[in-house]
Amino acid sequence: MKGIANANGCGLPANLKGGCTGHVVTIMKSDDQAGLGNFFGIALHIAEDYASMSRAAAAWLGDAIHARPDSLLCLATGASPTGAYAGLAEQCAATPELFKKVRYIKMDEWGDLPMEDQASSEFYLRKHVLGPLRVDEQRYFAWNSRPLDQTAECRRVADWVQANGPISIAIIGMGLNGHVGFNEPSDALPCGPHVAELSPMSQQHSMLGAQKGKIHSGYTLGMDDILRSHKVLLLVSGASKAEPMRELFSRRITTRFPASLLWLHPNLSIFCDKASISLIQH
Repeated sequence: MKGIANANGCGLPANLKGGCTGHVVTIMKSDDQAGLGNFFGIALHIAEDYASMSRAAAAWLGDAIHARPDSLLCLATGASPTGAYAGLAEQCAATPELFKKVRYIKMDEWGDLPMEDQASSEFYLRKHVLGPLRVDEQRYFAWNSRPLDQTAECRRVADWVQANGPISIAIIGMGLNGHVGFNEPSDALPCGPHVAELSPMSQQHSMLGAQKGKIHSGYTLGMDDILRSHKVLLLVSGASKAEPMRELFSRRITTRFPASLLWLHPNLSIFCDKASISLIQH
């Protein structure tokens, strides 16, 4: 790591909890060890709390959509992006024309869970994104949670991404074990859309509710699909994510912590709150 400074020129404090809250911190990473001397920036947006983080992320997304009205957004589900999606809904209510050309793809889906189930990613997205943003079916592409042929379903999604991508912005969260989508910690990760065996931790995800422990697989875009996105927006909040954030900022890249692969992306923005970075020292 070559240097750290925020947008106002102040240095990052010894503990990220102070000083730069509400500012943008640019973290420069280099591959000097490879002798290439290339530098890429990560924009770290530190907010006071979840609500502030969500508002800032929604504003960032709104600006990105304004710059590219036909953006293809990859949509994560769960608690992390909900506030940001609510912010987009407010923008859509005020300026609906801004969202008329935006396209959307569902990042992942629980395997063998009916699409109409309240625990499904489909149900979540229709409630928090598709309905509020007035998205017609022609601008939305989704996994089928119960395909007759899993291999054919993965090929269908891969073909669509190939024909309509790359993704403009991948909106993602990070699991407690570092998973991104259903790219779970493993010795190796599959390329492209695939069926993933869920970790015990993911099988107990709060989103599943009464279905906890009953869902053992999921459909997901691959880490390579995410890394080919023009931009990646990572949303992280809460004290429960402090340890995963410390692991992420160790800058050790390993498939045993899939989120660490995000260090390889040239245009990563991380929006987080103070609680999630409380364990990071520099």
